[in-house]
Amino acid sequence: MIENITTAASTQSEAAVREVLHRVYAAWADNDADAFAALYTQDATSVLPGSYSDGKEAIRARMAAGFAGPLKGSTVVDEVRSIRFIGEDAAVVISRSGILTAGESVVPADRFVLATWVLAKAAGEGQGEGWLVAGYHNCPTGTS
Repeated sequence: MIENITTAASTQSEAAVREVLHRVYAAWADNDADAFAALYTQDATSVLPGSYSDGKEAIRARMAAGFAGPLKGSTVVDEVRSIRFIGEDAAVVISRSGILTAGESVVPADRFVLATWVLAKAAGEGQGEGWLVAGYHNCPTGTS
């Protein structure tokens, strides 16, 4: 049986997980594919409608292409709905996100997605020990 951690360590872990998500979206706002991908494990996967990226380099390449094209100047509005820890080294985050293109101040309802993030406490990824994104998936949510 997998137990959720519910100690003071979980409060620190929750803050660290939220910080990773904050850094992901800061890298997005900077249109920095290298900084974005640096927050993913080497073997991370990303599944979006019509897109599958297998590995950190594939994720970096997809984001670099996006930042050079349709995502240039965009930012993300993100609301964490839940964070659940599975043991001490894994977390599942559910969030609702939407992309603001350059010049927009409100995300159109049809551009919101629900996302599932899997984060792992990783050592030896070139950044010491810390939380990194191991998997990401999103799907359209409409107005919910």
